[in-house]
Amino acid sequence: MALKDQSVTIIGAGVAGLALARALALKGARVLVMEQADAIREVGAGLQISPNGAQVLRALGLGEALEAASCRAEAVELRDGFDGDLVTRLDVARLRPDQGWHFLHRADLVGLLLEGAKAAGAELRLLQKLRRVDLSGPQPVIETCTGAQEPAPLLIGADGLHSHTRIALNGEAKPFFTNQVAWRALVPCDPAEPNVAEVHMGPGRHLVSYPLRGGTLRNIVAVEERRRWTEEGWALRDDPMELRLAFEAFSPRVRGWLDQVEDAWLWGLFRHPVAKTWYRVLPEGAVAILGDAAHPTLPFLAQGANMALEDVWTLASMLDRHGTAGLVAYQVARARRSARIVTAANRNARLYHLGGPLRSIAHLGLKLGGRIAPGAALSRFNWLYDYDVTKLG
Repeated sequence: MALKDQSVTIIGAGVAGLALARALALKGARVLVMEQADAIREVGAGLQISPNGAQVLRALGLGEALEAASCRAEAVELRDGFDGDLVTRLDVARLRPDQGWHFLHRADLVGLLLEGAKAAGAELRLLQKLRRVDLSGPQPVIETCTGAQEPAPLLIGADGLHSHTRIALNGEAKPFFTNQVAWRALVPCDPAEPNVAEVHMGPGRHLVSYPLRGGTLRNIVAVEERRRWTEEGWALRDDPMELRLAFEAFSPRVRGWLDQVEDAWLWGLFRHPVAKTWYRVLPEGAVAILGDAAHPTLPFLAQGANMALEDVWTLASMLDRHGTAGLVAYQVARARRSARIVTAANRNARLYHLGGPLRSIAHLGLKLGGRIAPGAALSRFNWLYDYDVTKLG
């Protein structure tokens, strides 16, 4: 095994970084995870782990932890935002009983991955704020904001949307504003509510909601089209009244949720290109990127974490089989599929926001299709959800 006793440095202790730390440590690597924060805190809100991501967590020995931390989805419902009427329902639990869709708090996923990484022997080092990644020498060098320089024979950038590692490989990217902003919020939920993801659709806006933590919390992500620019990032606190006003024409059910919002976080949605270069082999080392550092995606297909988990399995497998020579196969294996998912997510946003006659026609088509062939809408995404990267290598 090429990874046996190999020193690996991972930048970033998010979903991608911690999952990779466990995967590599289980294969015998000596893994260091460098994280800029002073602690792994409860940040973010809800996310969805679909079957393609769940397969990786099970293969990493974290299946039981996933089940304990998540709510198993029964269905996904698309609803008319104004009156709340059902447009179509995807009964994932009934149609795909052998697969699992999971709703969980991002902090709970990060927590179980952190425990898994530590249990496998990975080391976590906090307060490691990076200034840059230097690839000009024989091996990668990490330069921190304190001026320290640390060589890293095998460096993996899991450092997210504003990745220093991606910049070192590809140069600065030029993202563009999509003319969409998103709010995220958590409100109390009745545990008796079904474990259903609801998508409430209206012209130029939509709202997604599903339960978390045993049904005690409700996750809300609300998206609105607007022309004015909003800064990119997750930490912009907004007045909850702005969120309520944006969806004041929606159904009483939606307005009831929004009336409970006390803290609303707003971020602008920007499109970043899929990276052209995912790795580089140097005379005495190598570097690679994965997750959002390689292929940032908009949230309209709930695949960010799942894509990262697929990357983790592929990267760990290729490195273990072929050493750094496997990095070319890693990019080849992941780039096309990642680009397809990013494109599908972009398309979903347009479908949710239809207005005028197109909206009526589309909703009627979905309703008729759901009655005639209940599984057809879900089967359109077989290429996404039925994909099991753990069987491919």
